[in-house]
Amino acid sequence: MKTLVAELRAVLIPGIDARQGPLPPMLVIMTVVTGLVDSFSFLKLGHVFVANSTGNILFMGFALAHVPGFSIVESSLALAATLVGAFVGGRLCSAYADHRDQILGLTASIEAVLIAIAVLLSLFTSIPVHGIYRTALVGVLGVAMGIQNAAARKLAVPDLTTTVLTLTITGLGADSVLAGGTGSRAGRRLIAIASMLIGAVIGALLELHTALCTPLITALLLMLVVVVWVTMAGRSNGAWTSA
Repeated sequence: MKTLVAELRAVLIPGIDARQGPLPPMLVIMTVVTGLVDSFSFLKLGHVFVANSTGNILFMGFALAHVPGFSIVESSLALAATLVGAFVGGRLCSAYADHRDQILGLTASIEAVLIAIAVLLSLFTSIPVHGIYRTALVGVLGVAMGIQNAAARKLAVPDLTTTVLTLTITGLGADSVLAGGTGSRAGRRLIAIASMLIGAVIGALLELHTALCTPLITALLLMLVVVVWVTMAGRSNGAWTSA
């Protein structure tokens, strides 16, 4: 139990000299953003995810089998947008490969701008969302999450990928003491899982009881927190800023 508590503390309140610096809590915030954005896309834009590409592959399969409510076009658009975002994020990661603070700062800033555009789009549409607004929202949010994926992949903070939890959950079980493992990083993995769950719950509640744009505004505010935080923290030139 003491080890678990220590791991939780290390992720949420890292020490000044921690190798990953403030990156873990920032990525936790971005994992919450994933839950918010994907809850918005699934509940209000139809059966489509803008962050979970695995889900979209499955949805395409359902659409090919003519299951009602699934669209090959929307799922393909989300996948294409994610790929575009990943390309943009990859270029930025390559350009600033030796500066992790700049990688996160730039990609988070662009992601915030794209989410802000999505907020504006949501203000001019009605429920249910159809036509050009639905297409634009899927595209804009898909690019934003693709950029986030690329940045998280480059930063490579263990178990904090911000969008993909399958391997995190697998590691939680496979590395457990009961499975013959060391049980290490259970705290970090639990935080990652809980963060996306919290984002999804909050996003769903906001969609059910507030305006269409509210989950996106919440996601935007969280991304702005990350942008300001990484900008301020990067001025220290700590060891975590170097690749």
